[in-house]
Amino acid sequence: MSIVTIRNVEWFNNPARFLDPYRFRVTFECIAPLKDDLEWRLIYVSSPGDEDLDQELDDCLVGPVPVGVNSFDFEGTPPNPSKIPTDDVLGVAALILTGSYKDQEFVRVGYYQNTEYDNDEMKENPPNPIIFERLVRDISTRFRVTRFQIKWDVAPLQQGRPAAAGAAASAAVPSADDLDSPVDTGTVVGQKANGASS
Repeated sequence: MSIVTIRNVEWFNNPARFLDPYRFRVTFECIAPLKDDLEWRLIYVSSPGDEDLDQELDDCLVGPVPVGVNSFDFEGTPPNPSKIPTDDVLGVAALILTGSYKDQEFVRVGYYQNTEYDNDEMKENPPNPIIFERLVRDISTRFRVTRFQIKWDVAPLQQGRPAAAGAAASAAVPSADDLDSPVDTGTVVGQKANGASS
């Protein structure tokens, strides 16, 4: 069983201009108090065959994390256009949100992002060079959740008594209905990894 389960990711600005920051809220459930912060990263993948071109757009630390349903707002910078191969700018790219605890990734949520020009004329005859100020992005509402077994240093309470600590088994992947269902949320303050408030 996973100690932390994502319940929802709500995008605040989708669709948006390509050069706009990404703004969204992550809602998750925690079933045991955590000793350390959770680390969340947003990664832009323009060329799936070349990891060296992946761009980490931002990361934040969230904690302390109480037991229950919590949420935090995340703002990530847009990708750096100079690091994207020209042939990979338009069309589909991937956007990945990862969650880690003590440098162990326990969840990955992947989205497809489509990038195109904001008018039909430019869509039919794309200018060269690319005019990034005229590009818009649209993040698909379909996503893929991947969970990983990690070694948690805490254990969930079971029927009023602590369970054995150790590696947590993978939890079932929630369906889209699970992630979209309304929940009561508490708010957890997010911090940048460098300590500045997000």
